[in-house]
Amino acid sequence: MQKDNPNTDRYITIARACLKAINDTASDSGSREQKIQAVYQAIDSAFQSEFADYRQSVAIMASVLERIASGELDAEKAADLARKTLDQQPKETRNSKAH
Repeated sequence: MQKDNPNTDRYITIARACLKAINDTASDSGSREQKIQAVYQAIDSAFQSEFADYRQSVAIMASVLERIASGELDAEKAADLARKTLDQQPKETRNSKAH
C-alpha cells in the first residue's frame, strides 16, 4: 500500500490486529477452529472500528438526502443543507476512496 494513500493507516491497524490475533492464538490450547475464529473476530473488530466514521457520515448524508428528496425544501435551502452536511463530515472521509 502506498504511503500517500489516505487508507494506509487503517490498513496497517487492521493488519496489526490480525497479526496480534494470530500471535495470541499460536500458543493457545484451543482448537484450530477456535483460533481461526479468534483471528476473524480480530479482523472484524478492527475493520468496524476503523470504518465507524464512514458509516456515520453515510447515515447522516442519507438522512439529508431523504429530507431534500421529500420536496420540503426549496432549491436554496436544499443546497445550503447539503453544503453544511458536507462541511461537517470527518476530514478523513472527504475526497478519499474507501478502499
